[in-house]
Amino acid sequence: MKNWKIITKSFEDFEVYKKGILLATLIFELVNNKPFEKEFGFKDQIKRAVISITNNIAEGSEYNNNKQFIRYLKIAKGSCAEVRSMLILAKELKLTSPSKMERCYCLSIEISQNLSNFIKYLKTKL
Repeated sequence: MKNWKIITKSFEDFEVYKKGILLATLIFELVNNKPFEKEFGFKDQIKRAVISITNNIAEGSEYNNNKQFIRYLKIAKGSCAEVRSMLILAKELKLTSPSKMERCYCLSIEISQNLSNFIKYLKTKL
């Protein structure tokens, strides 16, 4: 009998992780503008939330356990909602224009949907 090595995808290969990196890049660019200069707490919080998305995908994937991975994907989904909420607030406080906020907002919705689908898929493997 042959020994089969199971090769699992690395978190860096997941499309949802790649989208999370793009969102983080866009958020960092967004808050690196003049209206955000004195909003230290706001900037810190949205940056922490967006970083949490990819970090939780990465951390959860390393457990090699679908139940644990699902738990971390749910946390990533929550962080994604936090980013979206803060984007709405940034727009309302006129810290950014609706057009600058729109791309980040839409991408955060897409990531959240991707995470939901990933969770559903992993649940079928339990």
